[in-house]
Amino acid sequence: MLKKALAEYIQFLTDKRGLAAGSVQVYLRSLERWVEFLEEQYRTIPPDPAVNALLLRKYLAKRRSESVSVRTLAGFISALSGFQKFLQQEKRYAPYHCRLSKLKYSEKIPDFLSQKETEEMLTLFERDNFFGWRNYLMVSLFYLSGIRRAELASLHLADLDRNKSTLNVIGKGNKQRFVPFGATLRKELEQYLEIRTQFAERFKRDRDFLFLNHVGGPLSVRSVDRIVTKYCARLGKRVTPHMLRHSFATHMLENGADILAIKEILGHSSLATTQKYTHVTTEQLKAVYKRAHPRA
Repeated sequence: MLKKALAEYIQFLTDKRGLAAGSVQVYLRSLERWVEFLEEQYRTIPPDPAVNALLLRKYLAKRRSESVSVRTLAGFISALSGFQKFLQQEKRYAPYHCRLSKLKYSEKIPDFLSQKETEEMLTLFERDNFFGWRNYLMVSLFYLSGIRRAELASLHLADLDRNKSTLNVIGKGNKQRFVPFGATLRKELEQYLEIRTQFAERFKRDRDFLFLNHVGGPLSVRSVDRIVTKYCARLGKRVTPHMLRHSFATHMLENGADILAIKEILGHSSLATTQKYTHVTTEQLKAVYKRAHPRA
């Protein structure tokens, strides 16, 4: 019964909430292990809300004994909270209701590149063919706009407004936002689009995506990851799309951008999510203090 409920919830996240396939898979992986654990326990104990709370403690203790981080478990509790709200909508799932624990954890400062490293990174690309231009523009867009990898992979030509220098981005939960980009990137996009048109003419298929794979189709999220990691490897460190997104937010803050504006550009639903980047301003204050105070 509980496995059926989980399948219905995953379908709900896809159809009603409009979550991206990658996000849905994260929820599924997080909740599957919990459901399997409960099914095992229910072989000897009937499901009951009071018992479920005890079983949750037992499950969390078991996962901690397997060296799972508190941060990961906090993410599981967050996923379970949504699942519980879904279960509460149906009387038939009443035996599976569970009072949730609260977990505290230290937020890890996200990895990001320095401004010097990003300048060096953008000089690594050889733009002598379609793929060189494509890879360069993908990395540039990640850093210059802060968009997510799934958002980049799904960009269409119609989403690019060259007159206003904005991208029409569909983010998590099918939320639309407009992301600005600068004059330099606009000129580079003009050059890329000419080369892209010539490349796309080889293929008799839908060629509406901004970034194409080697057969003229859209790029998968996994391909986006692989391309960014491969072509930034010459920087001497592993660079991911998410790291470039963090770098965008960090450098915007370093240069005085308003955190509310950054929140809107990144597509965060909560300001608390954006505030993890304020560690930058703290480090800046410490540096200023060290330079300026006579007894620092």
